[in-house]
Amino acid sequence: MIVGMSLTNGEISGVAADMDEGRARERDRRYVWHPWSPVGGADQDRPVLVSGQGYRVRDAAGREYLDAMASAMNASCGHAHPALIAAAERQMSLLPHFDLSVGTHLPVGRAAERIGALLPQGLDRTLFVNSGSEATEAAVRIAHNYWTNKGEPRNRIVTFAAGYHGTTYVAQHLSGLPTNAVYGGEPFPVTRVRPSLPPRELRRPEALPVLVEEFERAVLDGTPPAAVFVEALLNVGGGVILPDGLLRALRDLCDRTGALLIVDEVFCGFGRTGRMFGFEHDGVAPDLVTMSKGLSGGYVPFAALTTTEAVYSSFAADPLIGGLRYGHTTGGHAVACAVACAVLDVIEERKLVEASAVLGEQLLAGLRPLLDHPEVSDVRGLGLVATVECARPEAAADLVAGARAHGVLLRRQGTAVMAIPPLVIDESGVAELVRVTGQALAAL
Repeated sequence: MIVGMSLTNGEISGVAADMDEGRARERDRRYVWHPWSPVGGADQDRPVLVSGQGYRVRDAAGREYLDAMASAMNASCGHAHPALIAAAERQMSLLPHFDLSVGTHLPVGRAAERIGALLPQGLDRTLFVNSGSEATEAAVRIAHNYWTNKGEPRNRIVTFAAGYHGTTYVAQHLSGLPTNAVYGGEPFPVTRVRPSLPPRELRRPEALPVLVEEFERAVLDGTPPAAVFVEALLNVGGGVILPDGLLRALRDLCDRTGALLIVDEVFCGFGRTGRMFGFEHDGVAPDLVTMSKGLSGGYVPFAALTTTEAVYSSFAADPLIGGLRYGHTTGGHAVACAVACAVLDVIEERKLVEASAVLGEQLLAGLRPLLDHPEVSDVRGLGLVATVECARPEAAADLVAGARAHGVLLRRQGTAVMAIPPLVIDESGVAELVRVTGQALAAL
């Protein structure tokens, strides 16, 4: 029974049928195409989730799990947060949305103002879209058009080969990950930096000059690039922590060559790494920032791109409309903007950024002893992102399966097993996460 609702007998029967795990699996098997999954894969292994509260979720059979995936890495404020639900309901009752190319609405201005106040001075012009992939598409288009607007066309982009910026065509083209290979002609040139050091060594100070040299070579060899486009932490690329000072060195490199610095904060932004944004660890100001995931807490699809007034004002030179030729039907959706403002309130009121730093240290300290296991090659982390890198993909898969059997949902990226809990997790949740991960590893 849903609180506050009066259901007929037929509706009650329907809810009960939906809660039947076997029926739900059969319907899922028959009609749903799951992304990033083998066709005809082991659908019996997927949890059929029906509810959540805080940092826990429950499946159709009544089993409870600690959500160490933060849903899709975006449940920053946890599940069923009353303030976020109320914000969505309130805005839906007023105005769900309106076309921003024709008019505007109150939540979009509030959301843009709030984001601008969090970013370094000068980053205050925000475009809203629906996903991190769309934010990437917009960022690349803006970078290319910026140089055209200046009368100095540039179109080459420099990225990490193990970077991940989404799965639209342009976003996949930026990546060198095998799963992101695109088909057809290359829409623009991309130079992908493949570090000569393994992931477990990249966070060390001695990796900095090596990486800087590799990026300098990528930027300086060839036509001047339009932009350098990097994540603050390589998420899908294996939960890889980069050395202190890399973004600062890339900022200097971009300043010398004129290239724009684009930082992808889709995963790291809004507290995930123990700072509001991942680039804050190096104290730099990018030219463009892409954001999503934690911005709306997973309650509604939402993403943003923020840039400088210099980049924005260059579009007055566009010969057709004197502005940006890019947008989506539901970009800047009023409900999503209202929820995002509520998310920022929760982050501030509960001091979730500070909590991410403190609890992240506890999580990493608890997981470090796993390095003694022969199947573990590295343990690393930053804020509430912790990675246990296994020696073999099979060991990583078994670790995830074992943790799930004991009530913890972990995320796997190849040989990397990642713990990414909601920022609202507490000390007891961190202790449980550490204990169950250790038990699952010991059972391998």
